[in-house]
Amino acid sequence: MKSIEIDIESYSDVDLYKCGVYKYSSSPNFEILLFGYSVDGGDVKVADLACGEEIPAEILAALSDESVTKWAFNAMFERVCLSNYLGEWLEPESWKCSMVWSATLGLPLSLENVGTVLGLEKQKLSEGKDLIRYFCVPCKPTKANGGRIRNLPEHDREKWERFKAYNLRDVEAEMQIQQRLFKFPVPDFVWEEYWQDQEINDRGIGVDMGMVTQAIAMDGRSKAELSGAMQELTELENPNSVQQMKQWLSENGVETDSLDKKAVAELLKTAPEPLGEALALRQQLARSSVKKYQAMENAVCADSRAHGMFQFYGANRTGRYSGRIIQLQNLPQNHIPDLAQARELVKAGDFDALSMLYEDIPDTLSQLIRTAFVPQDGRKFIVADFSAIEARVIAWIAGERWRLKVFEGGGDIYCASASQMFHVPVEKHGVNGHLRQKGKIAELALGYGGSVGALKSMGALEMGLAEEELQPLVSAWRDSNPSITEFWWAVDRAVKECIKKRVSTETHGIRFDYQSGMLFITLFSGRRLAYVKPRIGENRFGGESVTYMGVGGTKKWERLESYGPKFVENIVQAVSRDILCYAMRTLKNCAIVAHVHDEVIIEADRRMSLPAVCEQMGRTPLWAKGLLLRADGYECSFYQKD
Repeated sequence: MKSIEIDIESYSDVDLYKCGVYKYSSSPNFEILLFGYSVDGGDVKVADLACGEEIPAEILAALSDESVTKWAFNAMFERVCLSNYLGEWLEPESWKCSMVWSATLGLPLSLENVGTVLGLEKQKLSEGKDLIRYFCVPCKPTKANGGRIRNLPEHDREKWERFKAYNLRDVEAEMQIQQRLFKFPVPDFVWEEYWQDQEINDRGIGVDMGMVTQAIAMDGRSKAELSGAMQELTELENPNSVQQMKQWLSENGVETDSLDKKAVAELLKTAPEPLGEALALRQQLARSSVKKYQAMENAVCADSRAHGMFQFYGANRTGRYSGRIIQLQNLPQNHIPDLAQARELVKAGDFDALSMLYEDIPDTLSQLIRTAFVPQDGRKFIVADFSAIEARVIAWIAGERWRLKVFEGGGDIYCASASQMFHVPVEKHGVNGHLRQKGKIAELALGYGGSVGALKSMGALEMGLAEEELQPLVSAWRDSNPSITEFWWAVDRAVKECIKKRVSTETHGIRFDYQSGMLFITLFSGRRLAYVKPRIGENRFGGESVTYMGVGGTKKWERLESYGPKFVENIVQAVSRDILCYAMRTLKNCAIVAHVHDEVIIEADRRMSLPAVCEQMGRTPLWAKGLLLRADGYECSFYQKD
């Protein structure tokens, strides 16, 4: 036996989508109903566990045999569920995931959608959702169903047979996906990255549940008080209603089309009292800080840790990770100077002291979200991140010499960029220090072909830049970075020539290939980015553009448009991702509990050295000769932004 394809159907009284697979499968009421499998590509069999059948002994033995490869679509689900079912933790190293394989080729992350895109002969059965709703989750007790809270096979034999057919078909569909993708295997080093990702998800990150419970209670009390104050001030029946609030503002001489975050912030600048007070209250009420605390409450398992927070290859255009459940990738920043004190007050449930010392309770709770993540068993967090990773990578690939010299000398790229653009010395908190902000916003907005619109969406106008300054800023940045600008258009030419002539092209050490209706971009690490069914089309300005099939902003499979600078963005972010993965491999023996963009969080023994971690993390991979990396870090007893 070399490999097994597995697909299970299961029941739990825990909501999988809210709580994640680790909590779902550790419920005392969790149970595997059907176990569909195929050995070495043979006929698919289904073990009906719910009706007393058993998983064959040789299959059970193979599950913990590292020499047998276990395949599944979203293999983390099968592996974690089977670990809890068997009472024996199945290590990830002998598991492979056909969802990850699909993602490496720019395909969707759902079995149904991959089947549709590939035009499989044996598609996932569309009635599956209804059958899952019937057998896999609790049902509402009614008179008609005799007050039961769960549907069993005997409650509808015909449906149960269809459910078994559905399970069998899923295994067939998964096998067909692998047959279709065999020409494009996942490199071994990417599987190693996947296994490390699974270890991090298995390890989980500690959560201070005492603090979380108090934060949720405080948020409830704060919202009730703010709503009461708002009602008293406006005399509205429901001051949370956008319609009623707009009407009230209009009656008091202020017209507005929207009451979103941006619009309220703008209105606050000029609104007279009591309108200003009402808008400020609305702003506080609009904060959704409590949602993150509730997500923690949902996800945390009996070991006080949140598991399964990361989706490997979640962003399939670059291969970067994406967040799940609590979404560590988009936590609010913290700027409170006395973070530890605010945190202790929340933990102690001292609402009055918190209100007295910190006016805005929702904002304070929002800033404290990170601090709910804590090391356990007397350990500490070491948080280390790369300094200006994307700026370093793009300068290195493009060969922008002046930037490389800034990094060599340990300089501030925002000051250096402003200095290059305005031809004057710029120092942070020193000579021409006011120009650093312009350098920073230009760096963040313009590196991937952005123009005036990009500056505006980065908040240039809110930061005090005038409309007429924006276009000169774009021109100044591009004039200061001729090698990066040339890199954009060299990539644009290479991609178009590759697609038109169906030949391999190369620029700046990056190769472009057209193969079996796919555009592949080979990065320095050897990993490839994939774009499905690329074509040359026309953009909205009447010029030539590249289009390809992918999952767009609407989450639908559709034709997307791209051009040189956008491909450069994908390349730079993908290379930065490869550097993070390389760093995590070198730190494999440290207990990494989380990673966010270019940052790694380690739950460390108190004796572990921070400088040693930063030095290790800052090592350049062999494939990135000449790239200067730097990692900085800090230690903390709860997670925070330093």
